[in-house]
Amino acid sequence: MARLLYVGSHGVGDPTRAGLVFVQANGAKEAGHDAVIALVGDGVLLMNETIAKNTVPVGWPPVKELMTPSISHNIPIHV
Repeated sequence: MARLLYVGSHGVGDPTRAGLVFVQANGAKEAGHDAVIALVGDGVLLMNETIAKNTVPVGWPPVKELMTPSISHNIPIHV
């Protein structure tokens, strides 16, 4: 089992990259690895519920919905 750190530095300006960090961490956790998310720069703004609900990546649900499994899997999110 690996311990993986995912760093998200994108926010509303690039919603697909903003959501990618949560998709990757969720996939790693579901595959049996330890995942940790670190949000820096514009990524920190995603912790605001209104911003997370309105940041919609191409082909994925809003970031708020991508964060929900991360939280339920107890993936640490550092800001």
